[in-house]
Amino acid sequence: MVAATLVETVGSAPLDPGAEMLVDDSGRIEGSVTGGCVEGALVEEAQGVLAGSPPRVASYGISDQQAADVGLMCGGTVRVFVHELGESQRAALAATREAIEAEQPVALTTLLEGPGAGAQMVVTGEGTIGDLGVSDLLDRTVEREARGFLDQGRSAIRRYSRKGEVMGSDIGVSIQAFGPPPSMVVFGAIDFSAALAKIAGEVGYRVTIVDAREAFLQSPRFSEHAEVVVGWPDRYLATRELGPSDAVLVFTHDAKFDEPALVAALQSDVGYIGALGSRRTQAEREERLRARGLSEDELARISAPCGLDVGARTPAETAVAVLGEILALRAGKRGGRLADASGPIHARPAEAAKG
Repeated sequence: MVAATLVETVGSAPLDPGAEMLVDDSGRIEGSVTGGCVEGALVEEAQGVLAGSPPRVASYGISDQQAADVGLMCGGTVRVFVHELGESQRAALAATREAIEAEQPVALTTLLEGPGAGAQMVVTGEGTIGDLGVSDLLDRTVEREARGFLDQGRSAIRRYSRKGEVMGSDIGVSIQAFGPPPSMVVFGAIDFSAALAKIAGEVGYRVTIVDAREAFLQSPRFSEHAEVVVGWPDRYLATRELGPSDAVLVFTHDAKFDEPALVAALQSDVGYIGALGSRRTQAEREERLRARGLSEDELARISAPCGLDVGARTPAETAVAVLGEILALRAGKRGGRLADASGPIHARPAEAAKG
């Protein structure tokens, strides 16, 4: 089996680094790296590797003659590492998968050049698994940088000297970081919560629905797509450590629940705080929160009424509107129509890292 892994994008590209396509010796194909632009060419690359060609980084972009042949129309350049998956690579992938399933931060590093191209080392919180086969210094340097990538939540190619020093450009190493999934806490067991949990889970959120009223949580439509917890909002949030990639939604429509939830959420580092309700409901809620001592800066952190203005009425439509706002703010976007916007559709790696 050969893996074609997207390791770098320059300019606009349909998918992010880490996207992968697999081709086996019977001709079966799984996955995609560009959504169709270069897959045909990559199948030929994979067949060459299966026939004995060495692994290599294949580049496709609008400035290359190859672009006309493969139809890369998205205005950018992609670099794809094509290599066979031997036993050592499969062991590294298995270790990476185990860490991801255990929701532990992990980075998969891959040597892209030289006689040992394709060697992989896994960096976890407990140490490393495997090595890149070049030098101990390179392994230590890559491990250190991979841990920094985990903190930043990004993936990229780094270059080093042949000895493994940071000041060099002889050897390329792909560092693919996997952080724990973002958390979404939804207060209130109502139809809107069930609808949001379903689609939020599909985009990678680990969803928890919390309600102090146990009877409201009995329906399987809540537990089907989320963890369900019986508890008061402020007491529950006191047990959670939430960060900038996480979200808290208040859907309770009851002051004795939603106000403690909002106050507790504001005391955390959670990146998004949203609440359902009409504009009148929100205005009255803000007055009560001011009376509790909240500042205007704190109130500004609350998105209420939450969601994009798409005319949503049903629970499913509202879930799309709310998740759309969360994703837009997370990406530093305004959430308007792409047709009315200008500039790159996808943030470049440096911009994403700043966000």
